[in-house]
Amino acid sequence: MVVLHSKDVINKYVSEGWWDNITLIERFKRNVLKNPERLAVVDPPNKKDITGLAPERLTYFELYERVKRGASYLLDHGVFKDKIVLVQFPNTIELVLAYLSIWKASTIISPIPLQWRKYEVKKVCNIIKPYTYMLIERYKDFDYLSMSKELMENECSSIKNIITLSQWSEITKNYKIRDDINETYLDGNDIATIAWTSGTETDPKAAPLTHNNWGFLRFLYDGNKYPGAILNDGEVIAVSSPLINMAAIGVGLVPWIIISGTLVLHNPFDPVIFYNQLINEGVTFTLMVPAIVVSLLKQGLFNQRLKLKYLAQGAAPPPPWTFVELNKLGIEPINIWGQNEGTGLFSTRENIEDLEKRSRAFPWPHKGLKWYQVFNNAIDTKIVDPAGNELKEPGQIGELCYKSPFTMASYFNQPDFTKKSFDNEGYFCTGDYFQIIDHSTISFYDRKKDIVNRGGFKIPSAEIEDLLKKHPKILDAAVVGWPDPRLGEVVAAFVVLKPNEALDLEEIRKFMEEQQVAKYKWPEKLIIIDQIPRNPLGKALKNMLRDKVKELSENQSI
Repeated sequence: MVVLHSKDVINKYVSEGWWDNITLIERFKRNVLKNPERLAVVDPPNKKDITGLAPERLTYFELYERVKRGASYLLDHGVFKDKIVLVQFPNTIELVLAYLSIWKASTIISPIPLQWRKYEVKKVCNIIKPYTYMLIERYKDFDYLSMSKELMENECSSIKNIITLSQWSEITKNYKIRDDINETYLDGNDIATIAWTSGTETDPKAAPLTHNNWGFLRFLYDGNKYPGAILNDGEVIAVSSPLINMAAIGVGLVPWIIISGTLVLHNPFDPVIFYNQLINEGVTFTLMVPAIVVSLLKQGLFNQRLKLKYLAQGAAPPPPWTFVELNKLGIEPINIWGQNEGTGLFSTRENIEDLEKRSRAFPWPHKGLKWYQVFNNAIDTKIVDPAGNELKEPGQIGELCYKSPFTMASYFNQPDFTKKSFDNEGYFCTGDYFQIIDHSTISFYDRKKDIVNRGGFKIPSAEIEDLLKKHPKILDAAVVGWPDPRLGEVVAAFVVLKPNEALDLEEIRKFMEEQQVAKYKWPEKLIIIDQIPRNPLGKALKNMLRDKVKELSENQSI
């Protein structure tokens, strides 16, 4: 059994009541018993275009019957305690079935983006050694099945079983349910998910969260039981970002389980289809990036046809006026910051009443403060300077360090990353700078990590720089973000060419495709310069490059 949290941590959070050792699949089973005929999950209406399969709508009872079939198949094919299943599905019922069936089989799911190709998947396999690989056969003319077979034969020998999305659909409909399917070997301290996150390093980081970690979110979402929690029984929750990371699991899948709601699935993102889903399914809670909220407000599309009660914004700072306008329309705006490692700050009416302040600030949970929203009382954070000294005065800026029942114990099989990311008091150092506003609120200031945040996908600059330097025409390269109104940022590459060479963006794209790199990581701006500015230690002076990007983007000269 893989238990990552220490006995002391487990005893502390259990004795204080934050962890109850109820697994996510057990919470789901209780929903089935309580609301068997309630609509549980709804496919995207364009599912056939994405997968070739017809869209479905399942009640809790129907969904659980298929979960038991899926789990039976996994157990019969060697997937049991502590085996890891790698899953590369779009946001369809099959992905929800994968989560629940894998947990029903008492084991671990590691979901990855559809955009990932051989380059990324090979790295993941080397870290977590998955036993089974579930994936869509083909999407947007890319042959995932051929890729998986090549990986299985060469770089990913741990993979013993490949299951395609259409096969998985049939398995969950027709496979024989085992007689012993209700026996469980799962504990609250077992790993539920391994998500993937990026820092300054070229390798992805494996962030494991346990069932107890995820279960702690009940104090944030279950408004029928806990003071300050924001949702009620039976809410209709829409998920429009890939169901692979904190934005979708922690603000979609897990609250759906906690409040026995209806989960409306969407993605890849299509604004027209998603807007119609919000109306047709009576969605009451969802998360959107600020650019989409701004667009819908300016078009007058937030109106009485929508049933939204709560709207969270994340991935970029929301404009304050959007909070004011949403509130006028009877929609409660929420500001969210979080990471796959199990960190989260949630600005809600219950902790920051002023709307404009709520849009730019977050509650600052730390020792000595008590909150009406019980969730915050289990979290301890501190703001530190580069030397590790704690900062406490308004106006001061430092790195946010975070400790809570929600936070992972370590990275998975990556002790070096773990050592660099936790301080000697057990706080996770987030790599994000915050500014102290007052004794109870802070605001996001900047990233310490050298990453580009493209529509919520975190791209480590070092990874793209290393790839670019392999190009036969490039001597040196540095990567920063380029502002984008829809995605927040895209990748901008500064490159130094070898003598007498010429290079354009199309050639860069072709090179990235040859390296089998996910498309969202490809540079979308190319700036050729004579020399990358560096300090005496050879580190690229990214602030100078960002200043150049600001000048170029404002002048629209590239």
